[in-house]
Amino acid sequence: MILVTGGAGYIGTHCCVELIESGYDIVVLDNLKNSTLEGLRQVERIVNKRVRFVEGDVRDLGLLEKLFGEFKFNAVLHLAGLKSVNESLSHPVEYYENNVTGSLSLLKVMEKFGCKCIVFSSSATVYGHPECVPISENSTLSTINPYGSSKLMVENILRDLSSSTLGWSIGILRYFNPVGAHESGLIGELPLGVPNNLMPYIAQVALGKLEKLTVFGNDYNTKDGTGVRDYIHVVDLAKGHVEALRELFGKEDLFIANLGTGVGYSVLELIKNFEKISGRKVPYEVGNRRRGDVAACYADPSYAKSRFGWSAEFDIDRMCHDTWRWMVKSNKTSVD
Repeated sequence: MILVTGGAGYIGTHCCVELIESGYDIVVLDNLKNSTLEGLRQVERIVNKRVRFVEGDVRDLGLLEKLFGEFKFNAVLHLAGLKSVNESLSHPVEYYENNVTGSLSLLKVMEKFGCKCIVFSSSATVYGHPECVPISENSTLSTINPYGSSKLMVENILRDLSSSTLGWSIGILRYFNPVGAHESGLIGELPLGVPNNLMPYIAQVALGKLEKLTVFGNDYNTKDGTGVRDYIHVVDLAKGHVEALRELFGKEDLFIANLGTGVGYSVLELIKNFEKISGRKVPYEVGNRRRGDVAACYADPSYAKSRFGWSAEFDIDRMCHDTWRWMVKSNKTSVD
């Protein structure tokens, strides 16, 4: 039995599908702050199985103890937390409260009930301004925003826990840039309000829901002057969680692994790929650089391959194709 915190969100719903299709029983805990129950209903359609759901917050010790008392969890997939870099710059206390305090509450209850296996959703933002690319797990850690700092704090807590307490099995997964959607078109990323992330923003411009895209800076030291990122299909990401979980079972260990493709695409390359796949123009204008953005950030994913046999399968065309299918279907838009 696996507890999936934040399981109703974008990454969480895709992880739920992969876990269930791999034979695991799951319980989802989510406070629905950045998600809705509709995502889990669609997960049930995909897997043809009911998903146990509990509405609540990982900071609620009483609720966590009740959950762990009711279910015999073998492991936790810890995805719950706030995730916007820009929002964290203006609301740092809220980010530390949710991401760090919530993780501490969860770990306390896990230890109390003897559940000592956890896969933690971390982020490539812990690398800050990378000294070089591709980025390996041994690269210097230097966060440049509260979101990244909150993730690194939890990583440090998990490292200290592993070295001080017997019996823990801990996997820390540093995501790069998740995009795409499930091939069914039933689940994907549908931000509330104006999107914070590039791919859904591009898709909404292509749909005509937003007038144009702002490209933040075209004077970086990159191939076309725009920022370069490692975009990874969310289904590949979800499969990485399942493989990390399999690697941890029955072992007292801690490992840290990048989940990325190892390929960097610029903002303009992503726009061109999306225009090709969708057949729609994506108007854009160039604006100033954003505070906290880096020129290039892409992974060296070789450790995940050697450690637990995972590597990304889907390319940028598949990411754009699945995103477009999802956006058209979720917005009930006809495509000519």
